[in-house]
Amino acid sequence: MINSVEASAQQRRRNLLDRLAAGVIAAGGIWVILIIVLLFFYLLAVVAPIFKSASMAQQAQYSTPAIHHGVSVYLAIEESKQLAVRATPNGTFIFFELTSGTPTYTYHLDLPPQVTVDSIAQADVDGRFLNVKLDDDSMIILEIGYRVSFDDERRVLTPTFSFPYGEEPITIEHNQQSDHRDLVITEDAVVAVVSNRNNRTVSVAFFEAEEGDELADPDQVSQFEAPFDIDYQMVDGQARWLYLANRSGQVALYDLNDAEDPVQVANIALLNGGAEAVVMQPLLGGSSILIGDQFGNIYQYSITRDKQNQYSLARYRSFELDSSVQVILPEDRRKGFIGISEQGTLSVFHTTAEQNLLSVSLGFDARYNNELHALSTYSPRSDRLLLETNGNIRVYEIDNHHPEISWSSLWNEVWYEGYESPEYIWQSSSADNDFEPKFSLIPLSFGTLKAAFYAMMFATPLAIFGAIFTAYFMAPAMRAWVKPSIEIMEALPTVILGFLAGLWLAPLVEDNLLAVVSVFLIMPFELIFFAWLWHILPHSLTRRIPDGWQAAVLIPVIIVFVWVAFAVSPLVEQAIFGGDLKGWMRTTLGINYDQRNSLVVGLAMGLAVIPTIFSITEDAIFSVPKHLTQGSLALGATPWQTLTRVVILTASPGIFSAVMIGLGRAVGETMIVLMATGNTPLMDFSVFQGMRTLSANIAVELPETEVDSSHYRVLFLAALVLFAVTFFFNTIAEVVRQNLRKKYGNL
Repeated sequence: MINSVEASAQQRRRNLLDRLAAGVIAAGGIWVILIIVLLFFYLLAVVAPIFKSASMAQQAQYSTPAIHHGVSVYLAIEESKQLAVRATPNGTFIFFELTSGTPTYTYHLDLPPQVTVDSIAQADVDGRFLNVKLDDDSMIILEIGYRVSFDDERRVLTPTFSFPYGEEPITIEHNQQSDHRDLVITEDAVVAVVSNRNNRTVSVAFFEAEEGDELADPDQVSQFEAPFDIDYQMVDGQARWLYLANRSGQVALYDLNDAEDPVQVANIALLNGGAEAVVMQPLLGGSSILIGDQFGNIYQYSITRDKQNQYSLARYRSFELDSSVQVILPEDRRKGFIGISEQGTLSVFHTTAEQNLLSVSLGFDARYNNELHALSTYSPRSDRLLLETNGNIRVYEIDNHHPEISWSSLWNEVWYEGYESPEYIWQSSSADNDFEPKFSLIPLSFGTLKAAFYAMMFATPLAIFGAIFTAYFMAPAMRAWVKPSIEIMEALPTVILGFLAGLWLAPLVEDNLLAVVSVFLIMPFELIFFAWLWHILPHSLTRRIPDGWQAAVLIPVIIVFVWVAFAVSPLVEQAIFGGDLKGWMRTTLGINYDQRNSLVVGLAMGLAVIPTIFSITEDAIFSVPKHLTQGSLALGATPWQTLTRVVILTASPGIFSAVMIGLGRAVGETMIVLMATGNTPLMDFSVFQGMRTLSANIAVELPETEVDSSHYRVLFLAALVLFAVTFFFNTIAEVVRQNLRKKYGNL
């Protein structure tokens, strides 16, 4: 009776522990799934804003401040968007609150008698200096700054004016009064270009001066004749390129590198079909121009250089408005612009993304305001637009944070400025302010698959065949040493493998490339030859090696062969390839060699993947029920037939899972590809070239990127792509594994 009661209590305790264990395991599984789902939605939340459409809303409207000073010839918005400024022909600068229009400060430029201001334009890349163009053919370089103070915790901006190159107007000798006067300030020079619309003579003046120097006479003045009447004149921000154009779309491009003799490098017609250029503006950086015609088309033409090092202008892309183009406003810091049609439709475009981000009606007909092009401005951060029409100023707020991101810029070939043709490129940053970000994920995805491919080529056959031999043919005593030794390799940190691969293995492979290639190509035949020799040896010798220990005999054979390969390869390389295999490959086969390449990555990452594939495969084969193998042997099948027709088929779900898990690890590996490759995002499948993977790119660039920037969110998009790829592979692996289990589970 007592024993029965105790047994019943023990059974209840077992049942309780079983239910508790089942609950804990189920809760752990649910928690893991929940974490994965939350991770997915977090990545999605960070990525989603880059695909948000642009929007625009009117923020304020008021009468033009201090209109009694005259109409505006210049409008600008201060960077913090607290103040705006307008300038009038009599040289008066009126500063006013952007949102209310309340005047806060007035400055009068000291002009010569009877002289007025024609227009004002930016004179440098950063927008610090202004070129004030006077109607007497002279120019003044002006710098407007802001002094910050606080009044009762209210931020107060006080404008400051300075003349970094002197207050005297700059005059360039010309045979007639000029219609176009451009001035560009570089680090150590001031370049002025003046021309007359009908006279065709162009004068280029170079002043070798730094900020603070008084500009006297120019150090060099060059004159040349334009091939047509000049309606438009533009100089890029580095004073390298000069564009001259007429309304028919004829454009002449000049290289100003040589101060004494500017060189015409192109003279081509950019428009056809009766179109006329009604607006022409340079895109950020000046290596591209935007041309708008009377049909509402806006074309981007960029400077390209062919294989013969010849420069030309090529049409990269085009955009459309609903009617004749009246205004083109390029952004100050991105490759985007605003276009306004004569019907008053405003559209926001981005050139690299090749998309129209926004189109809205301004509510007025631009044809009735011929001065609209002089009365509109874009804020430095491209989030405010200022329009002055009919004595009123309108302020618009523009929400357009990630215009450079589109499906096209991420996954399609893009024709970037300066390139001969569209390409897939990842280049997220540069030292230039006019840099065009290149966010193509194709090179990174290609590099990820390339690294995984070469790693799996090295690891899969070694791991699977090694696991088959270990589980099926190897002696139990030897298996007890081999299996734990390989599995313990999985505990080796990948950062150590990457470190050794980058600093030791990569130079070793470079110095002994022929030996390494020989080992991979010849060793299989060498092992087959040795197996044949073993087969013909007298049985009295071979039986001295216990059954299942034959693999141990191969260890010294492999060591000797590798030593011979490394010893003989320098002599072979000298005799056949002149002592320089890599140079022969480059000149004869056109194959370049990088020290940190896919071969090194395949070896290092393969060593990291082998333990995973080996362990799972070995367990799957060893777990095949003994009655299956014994029954097969009892029916007369050989051990090899039993292996190929029974054991491998039964273990195939586990083998497939092992390969897919190894592939998942190879796809997501970070430290090895980070340290053992050149991290160059190349689209080259050569084993002797490097790559950049999605995971390595995230590790390299994420710590230095600006939070919530386009670059930051694209890196999270790369993480989401990596997440989706691994999830896809694992899902396919599980589906195939379940099908294999159903097919062979009844053996």
